[in-house]
Amino acid sequence: MRRALISVSDKTGLVDFARGLASRSFDLVSTGGTARTLQQAGLTVVGISEVTGFPEMMDGRVKTLHPLVHGGILARRGRPDDLASATTHGITLIDLVVVNLYPFVKAASNPDTPFEALIEEIDIGGPSLVRAAAKNFQDVLVVVSPADYGAVLAQLDRGGGPSREFRFDLARKAFAHTGSYDTAIASELATITADENGFQRAGSERTRPTVVLPTATVVLPTPTVGRVLSDPADPSAPAPATLTLSLRKLRDLRYGENPHQNAAWYAEEPAAGLGDARVLQGKELSYTNLLDLDAAARIVLEFDEPAAAVIKHTNPCGAATGSSAADAYVRAREADALAAFGGIVGLNRAIDAATAQAIVSTFIEAVVAPAVDDEARTILATKANMRVVTVDFTALAKQSGRELRSILGAVLMQSRDRVVEASQPWPSGELRVVTKRQPTAAEWQALRFAWRICAHVKSNTILFTSADRTLAIGAGQMSRVDAAKVARMKAEAIDREALKGSVAASDAFFPFRDGLDAVADAGATAVVQPGGSVRDQEVIAAADERGLAMVFTGRRHFRH
Repeated sequence: MRRALISVSDKTGLVDFARGLASRSFDLVSTGGTARTLQQAGLTVVGISEVTGFPEMMDGRVKTLHPLVHGGILARRGRPDDLASATTHGITLIDLVVVNLYPFVKAASNPDTPFEALIEEIDIGGPSLVRAAAKNFQDVLVVVSPADYGAVLAQLDRGGGPSREFRFDLARKAFAHTGSYDTAIASELATITADENGFQRAGSERTRPTVVLPTATVVLPTPTVGRVLSDPADPSAPAPATLTLSLRKLRDLRYGENPHQNAAWYAEEPAAGLGDARVLQGKELSYTNLLDLDAAARIVLEFDEPAAAVIKHTNPCGAATGSSAADAYVRAREADALAAFGGIVGLNRAIDAATAQAIVSTFIEAVVAPAVDDEARTILATKANMRVVTVDFTALAKQSGRELRSILGAVLMQSRDRVVEASQPWPSGELRVVTKRQPTAAEWQALRFAWRICAHVKSNTILFTSADRTLAIGAGQMSRVDAAKVARMKAEAIDREALKGSVAASDAFFPFRDGLDAVADAGATAVVQPGGSVRDQEVIAAADERGLAMVFTGRRHFRH
């Protein structure tokens, strides 16, 4: 009879699969909890100790690491000397290895998992079994995912047995599985600090002492590997010496930014944000759709109240808050109705029927939100081509995270830019009013709104807002004066008085007073900027001369 070795942490579909193997004349060899699960289901199981002649020991740390196991997996069926060695040493061949690994990533995602418990989730025997079977894939089937159980049974029933292509595909998945697992371990260990008092996990609220190191021992941090979107304990901490990525392909995309460019969509493990998105309807998402959905999500995540953003080419053409998702969306759309046509919409509330009706009343390419109500889904379905995507924003709203960006022949890494100085109502924190006139209560509210949007517009940026809606946006200009002029031009094309009484935000300091004058000429009464120019006093004097209130945040928000 053929022999299958089964040892899994994820027991999804396990019993049915094992029954399928048994009905196809496989002996089932298993370990620990997997063996108990199979036996409780009425299946006959050969315990691993019966194979090796040794008990499982050291709390299960040692059970499959044995020549009688690995010899059965690694023996090449086409090599007489391998088969002779197996016969001489009483090694029974193993034809199928079904293994998935200890749930290290799940344990690591919980900051309350103690360090010593985390270490126990590092699988040793499992990766060895998987790698051995994958190396000998032409003779041994290796299965690491329950999603493949059905295909494996079908291939076993195939005339001539499983195809070479199928065997090789399973092997590639197996190596990706162990590679991702090792990456997650190295990444998590990189966040742990060690000193003479023990070990402390990043993000934990207390030190969890474990094994005490000798005073003279110095433990250097392991390079950060994989899980690049995880939330670091200190975003300002020095970057690691080595960065290795482990990403799972979600799907191929039709093309990149242009039809002649190949593109694909990948996610880290565990998946989060747009790596764990649900596409409810619409045409296939494109590369640029995903960039715009990301830009939309970043803006609405700045707000606790209902908020909406309409994006074009990664910049907002309108953003607003409102009494409801529908109210916020309509206000964001009407901020620049012309540009909003064919835009990408982001919302931080579930889409209800009223919001859905507002969205389908014009042409929108795609929308992202935390959820969609059943009634709203029916309404959105009337626009069959419109992409509707849901994303769990809960974790993203709190994470700092690291971000990567490729350049020619290299990769850049930075911590995520968050507008933490505007997380509470203004005035608060370390804001400085540098002009003779203080902002009014209404201006403070508007300045805070403007500052949260400004951080997500491409530099150079000047934008004008009311207390809860953008009025005009000048994005991605080569000079700050040009950014102000572009915003004013767009506003005055709709209403020459549109910016009268508005507030303005600048993502970086004004290097000369001409930018401040352009803002004042447009009709703004207050402005927020980081400050820090050698000509700050000149700009402050200009604001006093023009009767503006000006606030320095001390924090720049360039976006390239």
